[in-house]
Amino acid sequence: MGSAQMCNLVLFLAILHAVLAGSSGEDNSAESYWLLRIKSELVDPVGVLDNWSPRAHICSWNGLTCSLDQTHVLGMNLSGSGLSGSISHELWHLTSLQILDLSLNSLTGSIPSELGKLQNLQMLLLYANSLSGKIPEEIGLLKNLQVLRVGDNLLSGEITPSIGNLTQLRVLGLSYCQFNGSIPSGIGNLKHLVSLDLQKNSLDGHIPEEIHGCEELQNLAALNNKLEGDIPASIGMLRSLQILNLANNSLSGSIPVELGQLSNLKYLSLLGNRLSGRIPPQLNQLVQLETLDLSVNNFSGAISLFNAQLKNLRTLVLSNNDLTGSIPSNFCLSNSSKLQQLFLARNSLSGKFQLDLLNCRSLQQLDLSDNDFEGGLPSDLEKLEHLTDLLLNNNSFSGNLPSEIGNMSNLETLILFDNMITGRLPPEIGKLQRLSTIYLYDNQMSGGIPRELTNCTSLTKIDFFGNHFTGSIPATIGKLKNLNMLQLRQNDLSGPIPPSLGYCKRLQIMALADNKISGTLPETFRFLTELNKITLYNNSFEGPLPASLFLLKNLKIINFSHNRFSGSISPLLGSNSLAVLDLTNNSFSGPIPSELTQSRNLSRLRLAHNHLSGEIPSEFGSLTKLTFFDLSFNNLTGEVPPQLSNCKKIQHFLLSNNQLAGTMPPWLGSLEELGELDFSFNNFHGNIPAELGNCSGLLKLSLHSNKLSGNIPQEIGNLTSLNVLNLQRNNLSGLIPSTIQECEKIFELRLSENFLTGSIPPELGKLTELQVILDLSENSFSGEIPSSLGNLMKLERLNLSLNHLQGEVPFSLAKLTSLHMLNLSNNDLQGQLPSTFSGFPLSSFLGNDKLCGPPLVSCLESAGQEKRELSNTAVVGIIVAIVFTSSLICLVMLYMIVRIWCNWRKVTISSMDAGGTEQRREEEKWEYGDKEKRTNGEYWKVNSMALVPSQDKQTPRTCIFHFKMDAEITGNTLV
Repeated sequence: MGSAQMCNLVLFLAILHAVLAGSSGEDNSAESYWLLRIKSELVDPVGVLDNWSPRAHICSWNGLTCSLDQTHVLGMNLSGSGLSGSISHELWHLTSLQILDLSLNSLTGSIPSELGKLQNLQMLLLYANSLSGKIPEEIGLLKNLQVLRVGDNLLSGEITPSIGNLTQLRVLGLSYCQFNGSIPSGIGNLKHLVSLDLQKNSLDGHIPEEIHGCEELQNLAALNNKLEGDIPASIGMLRSLQILNLANNSLSGSIPVELGQLSNLKYLSLLGNRLSGRIPPQLNQLVQLETLDLSVNNFSGAISLFNAQLKNLRTLVLSNNDLTGSIPSNFCLSNSSKLQQLFLARNSLSGKFQLDLLNCRSLQQLDLSDNDFEGGLPSDLEKLEHLTDLLLNNNSFSGNLPSEIGNMSNLETLILFDNMITGRLPPEIGKLQRLSTIYLYDNQMSGGIPRELTNCTSLTKIDFFGNHFTGSIPATIGKLKNLNMLQLRQNDLSGPIPPSLGYCKRLQIMALADNKISGTLPETFRFLTELNKITLYNNSFEGPLPASLFLLKNLKIINFSHNRFSGSISPLLGSNSLAVLDLTNNSFSGPIPSELTQSRNLSRLRLAHNHLSGEIPSEFGSLTKLTFFDLSFNNLTGEVPPQLSNCKKIQHFLLSNNQLAGTMPPWLGSLEELGELDFSFNNFHGNIPAELGNCSGLLKLSLHSNKLSGNIPQEIGNLTSLNVLNLQRNNLSGLIPSTIQECEKIFELRLSENFLTGSIPPELGKLTELQVILDLSENSFSGEIPSSLGNLMKLERLNLSLNHLQGEVPFSLAKLTSLHMLNLSNNDLQGQLPSTFSGFPLSSFLGNDKLCGPPLVSCLESAGQEKRELSNTAVVGIIVAIVFTSSLICLVMLYMIVRIWCNWRKVTISSMDAGGTEQRREEEKWEYGDKEKRTNGEYWKVNSMALVPSQDKQTPRTCIFHFKMDAEITGNTLV
């Protein structure tokens, strides 16, 4: 037989026994049958229902109340009985039931609709369970129901409108569920409703105007919903209302003046809405009001509320609005004010500290923070003798802190940060025996920290950050046994840390950074066993760390950077809870202890700028939460351990300026969260791994000053978030990959001092975010400078020097108006420079012989110089031609002289033989020659048979004279 069948059999026998017992007179109530059925659906781990047995009368069963004649069950109260299971559908058989209380259990399932048959039910309490589903519509059938509380469950859906039928209802509690939709307008039918609690749901829409029908309503709580629209003026008709809480909704508009008619109202909260306009002065009529909270809205204008009229007001909260002006001068007129809490923070109130506030003698908490108050603090503050919390931070209060503040004997919290308070901290502060918190940071206070402060033995928090306190930390600070936070950062404190600080054994946070504190750490620090954060950076501490620091097992954050500590870092490794260890810029030496790996929560490890040596421990691979890993500027050797590939969360991986060797590990590409990789100034060799292209979130890649070789991988284009790429001073070769154009966010690109070749890719012109520098110098680039570089409008420095670039400088580069450093020297560039380059030094262009234009010589001078150089060449050619021609002429002349001499000899002989007549004919022939040719101005050609005729007919000449004249004419007309 199965267990289910067995249970049914037992239940049947129990019910049969109850029926038989009833017939024999032991129990005449047939309701026991249904009660046992109800019990069967409940899980009772505590045993509250153990006496629900047929052997006992039902009126003796736990949680049941019977009628006077003990024949009917009138009440079932099982509240807080630890029950689970579901609510039985059989409950409706208990027809006389008036009270059903199953609250504060762990019941699940839905509310049975059959409960609507319990016509005599007056109270239904199901709150604080895990019930789900909707409120059944049948609930509206319970005409006698006075109390319905089903809040603090998982109920959802809209509030059933049938609730409007429960006209006898006095209490309706639907809070802390998941109801949505609007508040049903039928709620106005509930004339006897006293309390309506709808808080902490997801109700939206408007508050129904019909709410005024709830004439006896005293408590209306609809906070923490999504209600919107105006506050209905009809709420002002609820004259019995004592509590109105509509906080944290999306109500808008102004406060209806009709709320001033709620003469019995004691509590009004409208905080966290979108209400605007001025606060209506009619609220001063609420003479019974004890609490008014209008904070976190958009109210504007001056404060129009007066404590003199609101005589019962104890709490006034107007924080986080846009209120302006000053605090009214008649805010508190008499010393009989009951006001205990006044919160006006985060407005735009101005003026000086209102002295009339000192009449609010009952004030315990005063918050005027985050306004525009100015002037000095009144010495009469001591009149507020009951004040426990004074918050005046984020204003413009100035002057000294009055010494009379020491008379405010009840003061526990003094918050004055972010003002302009000057002068010393008065020694009278030491009289505040109850003071637990003092925040004076971001002021201009000076002088020493008074020794008397250590008399405030209740102090738990001290924050003097960002002042000008000088001198040493009081030697008696160890008296503050309750101190858990000491923040003295950014002052001018000096001297050593007093050993007594180690006796503040409850200290959890010690921040002494950015001072001039010196010396070594005291041995007494071993007593600070609760310390979890210590920051001493930017001081002048020195020497080795005390070995006793190893006893501080709760340390989570250590920052000793920028000091002169030396020796081993091992004393800091006693805690296995370290999350941050920053020892940057000290003189620590020795190997990095592998014990660091015991702090499995370590996320930031910064040991840069020390003298650490040895290899990187392979055990670091177990630090799987590491995000910042900086070992740069040390003397580390060996290779990068492959176990670090397990540190998948690393964002900053910095190993620069060491003596690390080996190849760049390809597993770096598996660090998907990597944002900064700096392995520069080491001895890495081999190729840049293509796997780095998988680090799509990489912002900075710096591998310069190594011995890397091969090509820049094409996968570099996958680094679309890259801002800085520095590969200079390596042995890289080949072309710049065109995929680099995908790195659209890059603003610094350095590829100089490599062996890169080919032309500069025009795709670089697409990197329009380039700003800091584009450095391609000292490579072997050839070809022309791409004109697309003119698109780099933000570029400030461009270096293309020491390459083999040719052609003209593109005039598109003239558009680079942000450029303030340019180097194109030592290339083969030519042509005219853009005129905008005239402001750059001459050295920017040297080594380009054919380049011209300011600041080089002008292109006209350059062209003239070139022309002069060509003329000299021509002159040389002409001289050679003249010499050659002259030699030729001399030979011809010599020949002619010889012929003339020969002819002359013949003529002389012939004259002697033939007489004068023949001689005159011959002379006429030579004198006139060809008459036509002479008339036309043609020159006679010199040949072996003819001479140029004489132009002088009167004077006889010799043949030799004729020849000389001819030679002169001929020399001037030779072509």
